[in-house]
Amino acid sequence: MSVINYEVKNYIGYVTINRPDELNCFNYETLKTLHELVEQIHVDPEVRVVIFTGAGEKAFSAGADLKERKTLNETQVRRNVKAIRDVFSAIEALPQPTIAAINGYALGGGFEFALACDFRIAVQGAKMGLTELSWAIIPGAGGTQRLPRLIGQSKAMELILTAKKIDAEEAKELGIVNRISDKAVLMDTCEELAQEMMQNGPLALKQAKYAIRHGMDVDLYSGLAIEAKAYEVIIPTKDRIEALNAFAEKRKPNFKGE
Repeated sequence: MSVINYEVKNYIGYVTINRPDELNCFNYETLKTLHELVEQIHVDPEVRVVIFTGAGEKAFSAGADLKERKTLNETQVRRNVKAIRDVFSAIEALPQPTIAAINGYALGGGFEFALACDFRIAVQGAKMGLTELSWAIIPGAGGTQRLPRLIGQSKAMELILTAKKIDAEEAKELGIVNRISDKAVLMDTCEELAQEMMQNGPLALKQAKYAIRHGMDVDLYSGLAIEAKAYEVIIPTKDRIEALNAFAEKRKPNFKGE
């Protein structure tokens, strides 16, 4: 049985962590397999949006596989921590918009997994949090950096230093979760968001994401320069001309990603 399930339908890539009996925790094999898949998706023009989720009914991911971690020496622990940090950075760097379909627990590294995505849609009652300090460690896969950038330093510090678990409703109030869904229609809700984005030009989607992601942590004028360069990429595209022609002809544009 593969630790990762992957399929592409209608320009959406579906990535499922397939270790439901282990609450979709990340062992080293899973991290390596996921990283290889993410690198493949990065250059695939047939994938315009990516949805990440976990198999089963209980968990999106409960983070690092602590059963495996207990068997590792210090060098192997460092290897695993680097691997999980690198794969989440690769997810964040995907040119396609990404959605975390949080179908249950998203704890520790599982929550960091969700934070690496552009959007988070959670089922009602889902529990999430950076719980690492309760294990006498700290978030090591981007949690101390991504959460403060998302919700502000003070609230993020409270959640991290208390190792508090929050539910989907509180996460939405804090701006962590974009939408809350009934469990039975979670994937439908994610696909609705994907379709809302995919009705637009696929190259423009990528360039807008690039400009936002790379402009957030620089000063305004540097950000404007990033935006200008991203716009330059779009000017010579066939999709831009198609949009103008469709407007003139009062029809829906047929974007090709070219």
